[in-house]
Amino acid sequence: MTTKIKEYADQLAAAEATGIGIDPLSERDNELTVNDAYSIQLENIHRKLEQGHKIVGKKIGLTSLAMQTLLGVNEPDYGHLLDSMVIENGGRVSIEKTLQPKVEAEIAFVLKKDLQGPNVTTLDVLQATEYIVPALEIVDSRITDWKIKLADTVADNASSGFYVLGGKPTKIEDIDLELIGMVFSKNGEVVNTGVGAAALGNPASCVAWLANRLADFDISLKAGEVILSGALSAAIEAKKGDFFTARFAHLGQVSVQF
Repeated sequence: MTTKIKEYADQLAAAEATGIGIDPLSERDNELTVNDAYSIQLENIHRKLEQGHKIVGKKIGLTSLAMQTLLGVNEPDYGHLLDSMVIENGGRVSIEKTLQPKVEAEIAFVLKKDLQGPNVTTLDVLQATEYIVPALEIVDSRITDWKIKLADTVADNASSGFYVLGGKPTKIEDIDLELIGMVFSKNGEVVNTGVGAAALGNPASCVAWLANRLADFDISLKAGEVILSGALSAAIEAKKGDFFTARFAHLGQVSVQF
């Protein structure tokens, strides 16, 4: 590990601990590569594991064309989910534990088989999935004012914060993933709608992409892991007192309060 990787990992860890954001890494270092950024992410994940946290899954970000265009990239990114990020359905997130949270609605896959890339297909994902459930992801950024480029969000564990699983476990063969409709509400008012196809055309395709991308780092998706497959609509800013609910056709609903 280079001094630069350790230094940037230290800065992001300090931002999380203090609640004080940092300037974008990409603005300070124009030689910072995406693989460097993944090394920074993994360094902080290894530190969390040493502190007793456990990896319980992965999240996929930047699955919409709009977000990819905004950041000037042509592929998604990923981050790690830890046991300390889990919020119960209908539960509360302490706003003091976040810096600048936003909420996204997505479909979560729970795996029954390992998936090891490369060459994982969408069909492989369907066969490896135990069930799916609706999910809310609370994304957060340790980068001041969300002034992120791809390297910034990757280094920052793909801007992960917390996540909530809800609804009812549903077998994947019972539904059409591309056509699942979602209605997302904030404080009782509809703020977004979406469908499964908003995530790379099919949420299972996102999981296949992840398995294949992780092969570059000799990491596999494990049976029992939760995979957040990507937002079905834009992220919505959260303030203290806000209440979010996402209702999914055939899957039920999931909610969280700040």
